[in-house]
Amino acid sequence: MKITAKSRRQSRINSIVMLLLILSLTGLLAWLSVRYQTQMDWTQSGRHTLSHASQEVLVRLEGPVEITAYAREDAVLRQTVEKIVGRYKRLKPDIKLHFVNPDTVPDKVRSAGISVNGEMLLRYQGRKEHVKTGTEEEFTNALERLARGSEHLLVFLEGHGERDPFGKANHDLSLWTTQLVSRGFKIQYLNLADVQAIPGNTKVLVIASPTVGLLPGEIALIIEYLLRGGNILWLFDPGSLHGLESLADQLSIEIPSGVVIDFAGSLIGIEDPTIVLNTSSMYPEHAITKTFNLTTFFPTTASINVRDNEQWNTSSLLISGDHTWLETGVLEGEIEYNEDSDLIGPLDIGITLEKTIENDLGNDLDEPSETIQQRIIVIGDGDFLSNTYVGNSGNLDLGIRLINWLSNDDDFISIPIKTVNDAHLELSLLASVIIAFGFILVLPLLFLGTGLTIWWRRKKQ
Repeated sequence: MKITAKSRRQSRINSIVMLLLILSLTGLLAWLSVRYQTQMDWTQSGRHTLSHASQEVLVRLEGPVEITAYAREDAVLRQTVEKIVGRYKRLKPDIKLHFVNPDTVPDKVRSAGISVNGEMLLRYQGRKEHVKTGTEEEFTNALERLARGSEHLLVFLEGHGERDPFGKANHDLSLWTTQLVSRGFKIQYLNLADVQAIPGNTKVLVIASPTVGLLPGEIALIIEYLLRGGNILWLFDPGSLHGLESLADQLSIEIPSGVVIDFAGSLIGIEDPTIVLNTSSMYPEHAITKTFNLTTFFPTTASINVRDNEQWNTSSLLISGDHTWLETGVLEGEIEYNEDSDLIGPLDIGITLEKTIENDLGNDLDEPSETIQQRIIVIGDGDFLSNTYVGNSGNLDLGIRLINWLSNDDDFISIPIKTVNDAHLELSLLASVIIAFGFILVLPLLFLGTGLTIWWRRKKQ
């Protein structure tokens, strides 16, 4: 093709047009990147994305959340705060963040109770919470407390050998109650020998496996609380009810003697047949177990029989498999099903009772009573929430769901416990030494030896 002046001019025009198009496209992309932001998290654990639990809490926050971060003029610290808040703000744009240098407003810092540089004060609908570390778990728990609203009082019965809600022993409940406190519940002991009535602001009365008999006057106070519409979580273990038979009568239930036997655990290495397993396919349809698909473990469990009654709406919550049975004999030697004395499964090991009542609990004023749902949970095992077993699979999640349902906080039932995936690698001292020794000494020597070998062979050639 012959090159002419016209063709050269046309080529220059094409080049200029192409350059203008490229510059225009670049400018358009730059403008779009400023106006519209998109972030993608390609990490395997999703460490830069809010967990499902955090997202569920944000859904329940209606209205703006104001966050004041008391941080000094430290670019790194403030960027860290902006990063954690930004992850929440992407899903809830009405979260407002502003910074205050604590050195410039010492009086305000003292009145606000700020104690750490970088501490955040969250405000929502007249309520406030503090966040000090900036981790997703602490931040989400603070938002859940704000969303929950008023303080929920859980009263734990004491004085009869019950499991201690703050005790560190294997049979106590501190790991469970620590999670409850972080989610806005308040824990209080109650010795019925010291009071005339159960407090009217009690959200849930927890009876956690007493081992000593209650006095008639104490039982009367519990029955009075029940008749006034109080919610109860009753955990007991196989054997004596220690005076609470009258409570069982009020709930129209019977507790047969014996221990539930379940050999299904042997398939996963559990040799103790008194540990009952519940899997996702075994949970009955209930608000507590809806979307719940974790396995739960119940050591040394009693069964519960429900009598016909018109007072309560009774539902099965936890059921043993049809391969289980209630062993009424002595748990010694080889345990086998006896058709004459044992009761074949499936068996109820946990039930719920519910009814609609007029709420006059703690109402001393001449005001109209409101209609509420009174809720009771009875479970024939207290060990599953103990410090020994609560960390097994879904036990802790189930324990939190129980309290949310009893507290009439149905919107929080489906929020999982685990906020973030574990992104930390913990190594033993021996493993750390081996890895350090390998990287510091073995690998360098290996590379050096390889290089010398190659050099020597080339030299010989």
